[in-house]
Amino acid sequence: MFTIGDFAKHGRVSVRMLRHYDALGLLRPARVDPASGYRFYEAGQLARLNRVIALKELGFSLDQVGSILDELVGPEELRGMLRLRRTELESAMAAAAARLTQVETRLRIIESEGTMSSIDIVVKSLPPVRLAELSGIAGSYEPQDITPVIGPLYEALCRRIEAAGVTPAAPGISYYEDAGDPARPGAVLVHAGLPVADSVRAEDLGGGVRIVLLPAVERAATVVHRGSMDSVLLTAQALAQWIDANGERSSGYARELTLACPEDRDQWVTELQEPLGV
Repeated sequence: MFTIGDFAKHGRVSVRMLRHYDALGLLRPARVDPASGYRFYEAGQLARLNRVIALKELGFSLDQVGSILDELVGPEELRGMLRLRRTELESAMAAAAARLTQVETRLRIIESEGTMSSIDIVVKSLPPVRLAELSGIAGSYEPQDITPVIGPLYEALCRRIEAAGVTPAAPGISYYEDAGDPARPGAVLVHAGLPVADSVRAEDLGGGVRIVLLPAVERAATVVHRGSMDSVLLTAQALAQWIDANGERSSGYARELTLACPEDRDQWVTELQEPLGV
């Protein structure tokens, strides 16, 4: 038998944690000396300790761990819990990757301060576009708030378009407006749109989809961004600096014309189109 100290050493946990597991009924000592109160563990109990630690590291609460170990949770329910945890971890990894991209973008902006941008800016007019669109609210205009909103909007819109047998007339266009909600200052109304023919009606596409005519823009400063939209900040700031340096004035949020969106997000090609004041 092992003393609690030796058992903790072999199990790579603290004595305090073993006492906590004992109090919760997760891992009782094999024997407790009635005179001294010392706890003793058997080598076979390392297997249960390893299961406790593994389930805990998967994100299960200690109450859930106890239910699983005591077989109060059936195999199907356990599979469901593990699938849910996998989804949570995948979402957390995606969010962390997006944050890392944004940090790297900020670093590149800082490192490029005081140097000439190599990004080409073109001023051109934008024609009116008839869009089928779905809309949602983002907490801010920052990429980390826009991406979780606009992605699901486009996924839902594409499903509706495909189910209706409609073929988009041109690449997708995203555009933005102030949400105008005093309770959520800085919130942005996000529109995910796909150009459609004049014959397509909103009722053909299901509830929630609107058909709108995005008006023409006489003059817009445009630039092509290559890569994930999580890294768009560097391109957007270069566009803003060009507008200021050339005595122009922005008259609204930039539209985003999707030119290519393969599965690899780093290979996306998007044109930013920022309207200019007359």
